[in-house]
Amino acid sequence: MATPQKITPFLWFNQEAEEAANLYISLFEDSKILSMSRYGDAGPGPKGSVMVVEFQLAGQRFSALNGGPAFSFTEAISLAVSCDSQAEIDKLWSTLTANGGKESQCGWLKDRFGLSWQIIPSRFTQMMQDKDPKRTQRVMQAMLTMKKFDIARLEEAYARE
Repeated sequence: MATPQKITPFLWFNQEAEEAANLYISLFEDSKILSMSRYGDAGPGPKGSVMVVEFQLAGQRFSALNGGPAFSFTEAISLAVSCDSQAEIDKLWSTLTANGGKESQCGWLKDRFGLSWQIIPSRFTQMMQDKDPKRTQRVMQAMLTMKKFDIARLEEAYARE
């Protein structure tokens, strides 16, 4: 039996935990539903409805609770995804902003469930670690004009003299 993950992000949903987990696992390799528990006679949710979904995204375990409307997500917590290509950024961006999701600035978005994501090119992180402050400043200025990251525009800013 595999050793359980020591720390697992636990996400609170009103009643969309299963729907959200299914969307999220569709986006990443090495992702799947691990288990589901349901409310019984003691509630507080309707008997038989999903209480907790345990799932895996790119090898990372998560739990999602259908806990009701008492709490909602804020930008104080987000899931940051390091992307290796513009195609990956585009796919994640379009899927996560579909059906009521909302774009924000600098690679941030909220999906239709209200969960915040940062869709970041791994190349951006590399560029920002450059020792040349002029390069990093140009990249930062370019990034500040973007909602969804555009790797080509970042590369142009990085290469400019």
